[in-house]
Amino acid sequence: MPKINGNEIRPGNVLEHDGGLWVVMKVSHVKPGKGGAFAQVEMKNIRDGRKLNERFRSEDRVERVRLDQKDQQFLYESDGMLVFMDNETFEQIELPADLLGERRPFLQDGMVATVEYHGEEPLSVQLPQKVVCKVVETEPVVKGQTAANSYKPAVLDNGVRITVPPFIDAGEDIVVNTETMEYVERA
Repeated sequence: MPKINGNEIRPGNVLEHDGGLWVVMKVSHVKPGKGGAFAQVEMKNIRDGRKLNERFRSEDRVERVRLDQKDQQFLYESDGMLVFMDNETFEQIELPADLLGERRPFLQDGMVATVEYHGEEPLSVQLPQKVVCKVVETEPVVKGQTAANSYKPAVLDNGVRITVPPFIDAGEDIVVNTETMEYVERA
């Protein structure tokens, strides 16, 4: 299995750590004033659901589990389980909804996502990197507020709160990065 550096860990990666398989839920890179930078990684055990917060320095090497990937269509959610269908065999599988963590609201009906398998067992879901969402609520533009990087809060049609540039109004479609949960561009 390939080893990756601690600063290459991304949400959705599956790592072999402490004798188990862990899916990465959240990563935040920290640069303290003293000492080296590190990645604060929130992981969830695939088998038993335990959570773990771990720090990985950039020089730390971790095992990234190689998984077989299949594009599958999301059908619906039922009792906390997400139902996906293989477009070639029409087989349906169920995965727990909390596997996606805070990225869950970006999964839309009919969306094709990449389901990763370890052998025959489905383990994780990778959403498309960019998703189109509609802004349902945002503050009006304040005249004269044209600072280079001034952003304002907005609520998307899936309930997620992000920040958008001042020229974005309610009702507009925007592209959102599902990994960083940030505004990318107008749709």
